[in-house]
Amino acid sequence: MSNRVQNKVALVTAAGQGIGRAIAEALIAGGGIVIATDIAADKVADLKAKIRQKLDVRAPDEIDALERTVAREFGALDILVNCAGYVANGSVLDCTDKDWDFSFDLNVKSMHRTIKTFLPAMLAKKSGSIVNISSAVSSIRGVPNRYAYGATKAAVIGLTKAVAADFIRQGIRCNAICPGTIESPSLEDRIVTASKATGKSTDAVRQDFIGRQPMGRLGTPQEVARSPSFSPATRQATLPARRISSTAAWRCSLHVIIREGG
Repeated sequence: MSNRVQNKVALVTAAGQGIGRAIAEALIAGGGIVIATDIAADKVADLKAKIRQKLDVRAPDEIDALERTVAREFGALDILVNCAGYVANGSVLDCTDKDWDFSFDLNVKSMHRTIKTFLPAMLAKKSGSIVNISSAVSSIRGVPNRYAYGATKAAVIGLTKAVAADFIRQGIRCNAICPGTIESPSLEDRIVTASKATGKSTDAVRQDFIGRQPMGRLGTPQEVARSPSFSPATRQATLPARRISSTAAWRCSLHVIIREGG
């Protein structure tokens, strides 16, 4: 990220592992003032962030308390990165109401909560960048056994478009990054689970994941963290909707990536 984020105040949710951790590390390396949160506080304890703490993005009182801390110590955020998420497995026939509600609460409503909480201060200074992690498995494409997950990530794209359209003239950018399957502890857990369910070896299950990637390989968290979306200083005209194949398998640049102001 070079010095694009130097001295920018950035909050990253689910910074303990995978994409969230890679983004937090990249922001720190770029000189950002990072607030690294995770539902498991021990997972962010070793990050060289300004603030490291537990945050349950499903708990409005915890988000409100963090906002008060940020306001007191730094004023407004420059960057909000929403990484918290959960991958539910199965088709519509496997999905219970509990599965559906939990998936939407964690994958979508958590973003609604953090944006609604931290956006007013961004608006007051007329500058800010919001980055939501969606997925290629969303309104972009469907894959087997990702019914609830794909629905939530499609909703994230819709949420992002709405926030971008509402606040672009007030200096706020709202971007969605839509990676393909990424090497992460979460993926390893899903591989083990799928192996037990199907009787396939973990190597065979991994090859199944790789086989459905357009790039023919899995992406890495670091590739997602190199997205230009994190720079609040970038200025660019509104982009038409488009899809970009990248080394992260599928990274989607939609017209929600409206870079202006800030």
